[in-house]
Amino acid sequence: METRKVYLDNSATTKVDEKVLKAMLPYLTNLYGNPNSLHKWGREAHKGVDKAREQVSELINSSPNDIIFTGSGTEADNLAIKGTAFALKDKGKHIITSAIEHHALLNSIKWLKKIGYDYTILPVDQYGLVDPKDLENAIRPDTILASIMFGNNEIGTIEPIAELGTICREHGVLFHSDAVQAAGHVKIDVEKLPIDMLSIAAHKMYGPKGVGALYVRRGIKLTPIIHGGGQEFGVRAGTENTSGIVGFGAAAELAAARLVNGEMENETRLRDKLINGLLERIPETQLTGHGSQRLPYHASFCVKYIEGEGMLLLMDAAGIAVSSGSACASGNLEPSHVLLACGLDHATAHGSVRLTLGHTTTEEDIDYVLEKFPPIVEKLRLMSPFYDKKNKN
Repeated sequence: METRKVYLDNSATTKVDEKVLKAMLPYLTNLYGNPNSLHKWGREAHKGVDKAREQVSELINSSPNDIIFTGSGTEADNLAIKGTAFALKDKGKHIITSAIEHHALLNSIKWLKKIGYDYTILPVDQYGLVDPKDLENAIRPDTILASIMFGNNEIGTIEPIAELGTICREHGVLFHSDAVQAAGHVKIDVEKLPIDMLSIAAHKMYGPKGVGALYVRRGIKLTPIIHGGGQEFGVRAGTENTSGIVGFGAAAELAAARLVNGEMENETRLRDKLINGLLERIPETQLTGHGSQRLPYHASFCVKYIEGEGMLLLMDAAGIAVSSGSACASGNLEPSHVLLACGLDHATAHGSVRLTLGHTTTEEDIDYVLEKFPPIVEKLRLMSPFYDKKNKN
């Protein structure tokens, strides 16, 4: 009997939607022109890029001209942080961020420290939330930028973005948010939110890998970090990945539709069924991140006395794809910096597991996980010297 296959690692990446693939294929075959060329082939490719820019802008309610296409969400973060730092170096060299940001953000800021910039890393509470008062207290006369992610990739917590952005605006500090995990899954309106820059990525919303975007509010000037031609309004050089951008646009349009047709409510219901079911079935397990103020598809836990890698491997053998901590850092033997920032000890943080649903996840998928996961935990605990010692005591 074939093992059921359940993919619950959508925070790491999503499957390309068939409609997205269909939109991309012409630009990989007949419409192969360089979108910067003036002939017919180029003009047709350029139309595809322009349409995609409109589709992505509509997802977050921005002007199309405020969308800069990049090669990834990581590049979008780098462009926002370094591009702002270089452009405003005469005004100040201080940047504020949080302890639970993605490495693309944290490592960019730490690199800037090597060339004369300064930064403040804000703490978070046990749920991964930044206190707006901490942000306000950290602002200095030389602060030029604050960057706080919209929704966390490891614990799913959604930050108080409106309040944080308002504080920045009141103090004349630019505000950037990494929304790679949130865009396409929660409603984001940059005309209503005090956000100056926003990073997003196609492959987190059923689009292709290798393409991202940075929203830049009109009037903000960034110094390019990739030099070459004048593509993307002179901010990001390099011939556009036309097929990927077209796929991004199609994925954004489909995501916008899902946000209004009730699919996210069903995803949240299945997420809560998964969370409640596992907490009921597996003792000494805790939910990480905020209980309700979290991404609609995101469930994450720390299971005591065992390691996340063991759970991942046995779940994989059962046909279930999950992750332990962040997929981008899963090769690291150190516990997640996000979980440590939330106050968890090293031993507990090592037992992290993340299950992230997709728009094709079914009730039967959740039932299957609730059936298979508890005995996997029990098996691993019986082999754990920590669990054995606890029972003997």
